[in-house]
Amino acid sequence: MTVQWRKSSRSGGANDNQCVELGRLVSGIGVRDSKDPDGGHLTLTGAQLNDLIGRIKRHAAR
Repeated sequence: MTVQWRKSSRSGGANDNQCVELGRLVSGIGVRDSKDPDGGHLTLTGAQLNDLIGRIKRHAAR
């Protein structure tokens, strides 16, 4: 399976390497560092990704 990694639409564009990328995997959703695409990835379920995003938003609101 070839994973198509996507950057956030809020990133600085195709040349912005300061963000994370998401990709749909057989086993869940992959999250990787765009600066190190060959450095591996986290595999999360949809619920885990939603929880992570919620925690990031709550932390940023402080």
